[in-house]
Parts: sequence; structure tokens; C-alpha cells
Amino acid sequence: MYDLIIIGGGPAGVAAGVYAARKQLKTVLITETFGGQSTDSLGIENWIGTVKIAGVDLAHALKAHLEAYKGDVVEVAEGERVTALEKKGDLFSATTDGGKSFSGKTVLIASGAARRKLTVTGAEAFENKGVVYCASCDGPLFAGQNVAVIGGGNAGFETAAQLLAYCPSVTLIHKYSDFKADPITVKNVLSHPNMKALLDSTPVEVKGDKFVSGLVVENCKTGEKTELPVTGVFVEIGVMPNTDFAKDLVELDEVKRVKTDPRSQRTSMEGVWAAGDCTDELYHQNNIAAGDGVKALEDIYMHLKTR
Repeated sequence: MYDLIIIGGGPAGVAAGVYAARKQLKTVLITETFGGQSTDSLGIENWIGTVKIAGVDLAHALKAHLEAYKGDVVEVAEGERVTALEKKGDLFSATTDGGKSFSGKTVLIASGAARRKLTVTGAEAFENKGVVYCASCDGPLFAGQNVAVIGGGNAGFETAAQLLAYCPSVTLIHKYSDFKADPITVKNVLSHPNMKALLDSTPVEVKGDKFVSGLVVENCKTGEKTELPVTGVFVEIGVMPNTDFAKDLVELDEVKRVKTDPRSQRTSMEGVWAAGDCTDELYHQNNIAAGDGVKALEDIYMHLKTR
């Protein structure tokens, strides 16, 4: 039986794990893999304290940091995915797809989210070869290049705004007649001379050789197809939080993110905290996730020591 069950091996979960070890809380960290969504990135340039690091290297660094401090206080259950989280009496029980069960006094849900993937012809083949899912991580790699952004929500427009700082042209593609982003955001971004938007349009094929060289877009109303000469395709069509295992235990928002108190990361269930991309945090970034994981751990420690 553990003081704390941490679910997730991304920046939020590992940060909490390191702090749990330093505070001598008997903990189990359960994760399929380390690193979270950033493992898909070839070059992360906004992880504070590191000028640039590949996603797989960040994953190795996170795991190494935890391994260095865990001692016999923190147990790591790697290769396990939590499929059910329940409260049994005064304790919580986490069951994995490997048939294992872990009991603890408290829980930190740091299970992250998965980006919705572009599924058109060529998208999978050119992933990380021009098709990317994180402008903050990979955007600067496309400086001086013409790029496209897929998605008409706030995330799509925020990505376009970032790319306009170093790309000569940015074309945003949205399948509906109206944008989902805030009107003021739409107005400000579209006012840039290097910005273009295609409404009622959807991508149908990513083209290229070793890397992306073009994106074929189809008009949803006329069926007309146009090939855009872009070398980067930034996909912002939403994320899917990994929270199904907790849906009967904690309150989720309309898109299944865990609702939290931003002061403490507490959830609607006493004894359960959440941090990172699985939560309703306004901004989802590695640094923010790590900070929220630390914040949650500090509150968990106080909860356990003052009961």
C-alpha cells in the first residue's frame, strides 16, 4: 500500500515523482512510457534550461532524473496502462492492462493527452518529416519556409501566430464556414499580410519525397482540389485526454479533461489530484505540466502529513 499513486510518466508525473522521492512519500508511478506527447518532436527548444532537445532524449532525461532519486521510496511500474481507478473504503485502487493492482492513500492523475492525428493519404508517412503537431516545439525548424495550419480553433490560430514570426507565408485550413477561435484572435491573426485562410476546405493528401513538398486541399462545397506548395503541415485538430479510467471517480469537463482547482490541482474527489495535459489547465506546455505536478505534490504532502 502506497502513500501516493502517480498515473503518467510525462513532465507532470515525473516532476511529482522526483518531489515525492525527496519528501520520502512511498509512491508508485505507473506509466506505459516516459516523455508524454513530446516524444514525437525532433527538437524541443522551449524546455527551460535546455537550449534544444529531441523528444526521445527528453523522455530519457525524465526517466533518468527519476531513477537517480527514487531509491527504495518510489517504485516505477513501466509498461503498464491504468484501465480503472476506484475508491475502496479509505483507499484508492488502480488496475492496469497487465492485470496488476495498486492501492494508495492518494492519487495524482498525470495521464496526459493524445493529439488527434491527421489521417489523410501521406500524413502518417510524413510525420516528423514535415507533418508536425507542436508549433512551440518544432515551429522554429521551419523558419523561412511556407507552411500550412490545419484547424480553425484557438489552437490553430495561436499556432499560425507563432509561425508568422519566422515563416514567409502561413495558410490556415478550416473545414467549416465559420472559425471556432475567438473573433478578436481571428481578426488579429488574419490581419497579418503573410496570413491566408481557406474556409470550407479540408486536406486530402500530403505530398513529398523525403520530406513534405505539398498539401492537396479540397473545397468541401465545390469539390475543387488545390495543391499548396508548403513544406510544413501543422496539425491542430484537438487532443483526446487519457481520462477514461477516471470518468466515474472525478468530474470531467465537456471534452473529458479533469476539472481541477488551479491553486492546488485538487479534483472533485477528496484525495485525488490531477496535473498536465489531462486537466482543464488553460495552457498545455511541458514546463506548465511539470510545475503543476510539483504544485500537486506539495499539496498532497501537506494533505498526508496533516490528516
